[in-house]
Amino acid sequence: MSGQVFFIFGLGYVGQHFGRALMTGGWRVAGTTRTQGQAQNLKNQGFDAVIWDGASPLPKKYLEGITHILVTIPPNEKGDVVLQHHHFSTASIRWVGYVSATSVYGDHQGAWVTENSPLKPTSLRGSQRLLAETQWLERRAQNPAFPIHIFRLSSIYGPGRSVLETILSGSAQRIDKPGHVFSRLHIRDIISVLTSSITAPQPGEIYNLADDEPAATADVIAYGCGLLKMAVPPLIPFEKASLSRSLWEFYAEEKRVCNHKIKTSLGIRLLYPTYREGLKHC
Repeated sequence: MSGQVFFIFGLGYVGQHFGRALMTGGWRVAGTTRTQGQAQNLKNQGFDAVIWDGASPLPKKYLEGITHILVTIPPNEKGDVVLQHHHFSTASIRWVGYVSATSVYGDHQGAWVTENSPLKPTSLRGSQRLLAETQWLERRAQNPAFPIHIFRLSSIYGPGRSVLETILSGSAQRIDKPGHVFSRLHIRDIISVLTSSITAPQPGEIYNLADDEPAATADVIAYGCGLLKMAVPPLIPFEKASLSRSLWEFYAEEKRVCNHKIKTSLGIRLLYPTYREGLKHC
């Protein structure tokens, strides 16, 4: 991997974990963040971090020698913020990954969704994700050599970002909405999927990222309380729960995300096939 430079637009939770895994494998990793303090912290970890607010193109010097790109920055009303300001040459770029979300599927009333299921987002965030996906795929339609890969992530969790932190903070709510389940995937399995795609690129492909067992949030919280040896919060009927707009949108949709493709196409064997193994690791 010597000489290959990986650029991550958005060094947040996924970007940082993935970047550290890349550096362990010998990559040089650069990427964007929004503040000077964050940039310095990332530089201390070995990242070539640059401050970018998404309002104008990055100076070309920061993208020289880039061979691989991952985009984790959420879209806005115009779609993907990276594409709004950059046009990447396929002469040097070997792999591009766009981190989307399963919110593009909308509500399927609990049915399983695959990468070929109808896309009917009901939330603003889901609609913006779908617009961004469309823009990236249109770039490939204009240039078939453009190596874009779309990764539709379900709920992301891992060390420092799981129901365990919510429980410890005292803010965990066990919402009772009978039959409602959601899908999730541990950060280490997300890294495994991205790494496998880089090893065996399949430009133009779309992948669902989820574990094997969609489950109710109330069940996940109860299991986390058991691990922490803390009291399990009482169930709150959905109709009486105090929910933010984003949480309300979350509970308004229900689907089970099928992960068959990452197993058959990328050869993935999940380290944490359910929330039980994943929370024990956390």
